[in-house]
Parts: sequence; C-alpha cells; structure tokens
Amino acid sequence: MAFWDKLKGELIDIIEWLDETNNTMVRRFERYGNEIKYGARLVVREGQAALFVNEGKLADVFQPGTYTLETQNLPILSTLLGWKHGFESPFKAEVYFVSTRRFVDQKWGTKNPITLRDAEFGPVRLRAFGTYGIRVDDPTVFLREVVGTDGNFTTEEITSQLRNLIVSRFSDSLGESKIPVLDLAANYQELGDFVNERIATEFKDYGIELTKLLVENISLPPAVEEALDKRSSMGVIGNLDQYTKFQAASAMEAAANNPSGGGAAEGMGLGMGFAMAGQMANAMQGANTGAQPPATPPPPPAPIAYHVAVNGQTTGPFDLNTLKSQVQAGTFTKDSLVWRDGMSGWTAASQVAELASIFTASPPPPPPPPPPPAS
Repeated sequence: MAFWDKLKGELIDIIEWLDETNNTMVRRFERYGNEIKYGARLVVREGQAALFVNEGKLADVFQPGTYTLETQNLPILSTLLGWKHGFESPFKAEVYFVSTRRFVDQKWGTKNPITLRDAEFGPVRLRAFGTYGIRVDDPTVFLREVVGTDGNFTTEEITSQLRNLIVSRFSDSLGESKIPVLDLAANYQELGDFVNERIATEFKDYGIELTKLLVENISLPPAVEEALDKRSSMGVIGNLDQYTKFQAASAMEAAANNPSGGGAAEGMGLGMGFAMAGQMANAMQGANTGAQPPATPPPPPAPIAYHVAVNGQTTGPFDLNTLKSQVQAGTFTKDSLVWRDGMSGWTAASQVAELASIFTASPPPPPPPPPPPAS
C-alpha cells in the first residue's frame, strides 16, 4: 500500500511557472488539450497571479499561494462546468500566469522635436527622453483588454503604445508649464511627477500601474546648443582684451617651437614678439610709475555768439571779437539789443555780463595830430 501511495504522490499534477526572462508579462500554462487533473496542485509565487479561462470565459483568479484544485477551490469554474457532488475527473481550462512584479527601465523619448515658445530665445525645438516603470495592477483587465489569447506576452508588445501615450502627455505638460529653457533642468522631477499623475488613470484602463516616470534629459538642437556654448564661453572669458593677449602669446610660443614653419613662422614669431614686447613694456612702465596713458583731450567749446537787432532786423550771430570791432567802429553800443541761445528774450548789451568787458576795454579817442613845423 505504501508503494502505491508513493506512486500516486509522484503522479500529482503540478501547475506552476518559473520565469527565466525579464520581459515576460503573461505566460499560458501549456498542457495537451488543456486537460488538468482534478486535485492537481497549483503553485502561484510572489509577483504572480493565475487566471483560469474556460471556453473563452474568465473564471477563477488565484493570488500567491499553493492550492489543490478541487470543487471547493474552483467555485466559478465549478459552476461553469456544472460539476455534481463527488464528481472527480480531469477538466479542461486554460491557465494564464500573469507577472505582477515591476518592469523597470522602460525607455521613452520624443521621435520628433517639440516646438515651444520660450520667453528668452523665442521659438525653440526640444527633444526629451527618460525611463519609466510599470506593473500589472489588475490581471483580469489586463488579460481582457490587452493580452487576449496571446500565450507569451512580453513588454515589447505594449511599450510602444505606452511610450506614445507618455510622449503625448509630456508634450502637453511641457508646453503648458511655460518653464524657461534654461530652467528646465531644475524641474525634471516636478515634470515627471506631474505627467505621472496626469496619465495614471489612462494606464489603469489597460490594467497597468505607472510606478515611476523619470525625465533624464531635455535638449536643444545641436546648432542651438553650439551657439549657447559660444555665449557661455564669452561669459567665462570675461575680459576679451586680456584673453586676446593671452591667445597671441600662446600662438607666438607655438610658432617659436615649430621649426618646420620655416621663415614664415620665424617672421610671424618676430612680428608678434615685437608687438607683445611693446605692449608689455607699456604695461610695465605704467605699473612702475603709476601713471595712466595720456587721455585724448575733449573738443574745444564752441565760441559764444550773439544776434544783434539793427533797424528791426536780426543780424549775426557775432562772436566777442567781432562785437569788439563793432564797438570800436561805433556800430555796436551798450543800448544795442542782443540775444543768444539760452536767453529768454532780447536784452540791452549793457545788461549782459559777458559783454561788459568789450565796452570797458575800448581805447580812448586818438590824440590830435601834431602841429605842422614852422617855416
């Protein structure tokens, strides 16, 4: 009797799935004619769920654990098959094992640049990429809506659809955020969390949970990045004059150390050497004496000129030397009316301080001629 009990134990039907891959989401338990012995042992490991399908209808769902497939453990399937009390015989059913673990490091990225309007740079085109993680949250919905009768369903069969969904919602979120291009790197986490919350319900329609969405990089086109690098380089260089002198000195040293350059290299080195020597001498002289290089004088001020009213007509403008000559000729007096830019109106010459000197400095009348000599 012990021998037959041992043999009977070895013939017990065991239904289980050991996944040796890292991308299989659903695996159908293969059995000839889908025939399963009554009393078989079902082993569902952590990170798995087992679904029984009978004649196209989803029946029982088993969470992690070990089960003996009997009438009391298969309530829905027992109802579908119409088993009677004490009815023990093989039954036909499809068993789908669904992996409920997390599938991480799934890639997403924009196929074409996203065109946005930036406050500083104007219209720009951005590319973005990152990673995300998923897990099957509702095995029954996932089997009905996505898997169907696929006996070996992998992540590659759904990641394209999920990636397109992420890119679409990410583009909308990036455009609505109005974040300046130069500040995007400081908001990767906020963008990822926002998109995650926004599309979580859409993933649940597939029976999938979006566990994490990461934005790894948002980049500009290569030409724009090159221009931005040049702009950054100018900021790092700072004093362009000092940088030019440094570059000239480096070129002179390189030319002097290049004997293959021949006479041209020697001539260039000498010319640059004389120029640098002059600049260094001037700089050292200024540093030793503390004197600054002579400044260019400003242009001389414009001469003061006045308009003079003569018989109801405006004449001039005349500078001070011309007016002094008119005083000596008697055509310009203290009562003559004058005006220049800045004066409110015509004013007698005697009331203008700048003209007082030409009247006081007028010479006295010439002496009378000497008497003729006596005959």
